[in-house]
Amino acid sequence: MATDQGVYLYAVTRDEGGGPDGLAGVAGAPVRRLAHRGLAAFLSTVSLAEFGEEALRRSMEDLAWLEETARAHHRVVEAVAALRPTAPVRLVTVYTGEAQVRELLDERHEQFDAVLARVAGRREWGVKAYAVPGGAEPASDPQGPTPDATPGAAYLNRRRAALRSREADWRRAAEHARAVHEALMDIAVVGRCHRAQDPQLSGRREQMVLNGAYLVDDARAAEFAQVIEDVAERGVTVELVGPWAPYSFAALDQDGEAARGDAS
Repeated sequence: MATDQGVYLYAVTRDEGGGPDGLAGVAGAPVRRLAHRGLAAFLSTVSLAEFGEEALRRSMEDLAWLEETARAHHRVVEAVAALRPTAPVRLVTVYTGEAQVRELLDERHEQFDAVLARVAGRREWGVKAYAVPGGAEPASDPQGPTPDATPGAAYLNRRRAALRSREADWRRAAEHARAVHEALMDIAVVGRCHRAQDPQLSGRREQMVLNGAYLVDDARAAEFAQVIEDVAERGVTVELVGPWAPYSFAALDQDGEAARGDAS
């Protein structure tokens, strides 16, 4: 391989032969399979002028480039996961060559094997819950207006009452979101609560009160979805997304151990 080229890694599976045909990955590069010791890595050859360390520092700040690359990465992972249990690899994981990928499969063979056993027959589902505003602002402070209050004081009282009302709405929504999570955990194999997204990222004006990821047996997917309908309640909007490859439950941490999901 030329010194100005690297290898972009998408996912690791067990080596069961074959793979998605004619699949294009990041930067339109064709995807190929590298088999080694019973595992298979799906990868592409990429230019280090675009995917080298220095170039990536700049590119990761380019939202358009990042979105396009993430879409291509996700497309490859999902195509592979549709065929067999898959351990997705983090976005823009680039190695110097195939020899380095083989070293990875050697060093973390047991961890990859454990991850693939854990996700077999299972997919990841995402659940997002949003607090729904309670309605119009109250006209006055719940304790009642002061008889001789000035217009300015009366306005401040109304604003304080409105703020208390919104905080109460949010608390109720957060409590319901916890109940939703607990109900989903009765079905899911494992779950993880991610940090709530900012409205600018979620694309919704409502405050997010749950951003959960759940690993669910394929055989219980319909049951899992039914829980969402059963726990629906006024004051909270619940959104079910997926299924996906198990991104949240297939990563390896820095020590090489399979990262496990939790309900914290």
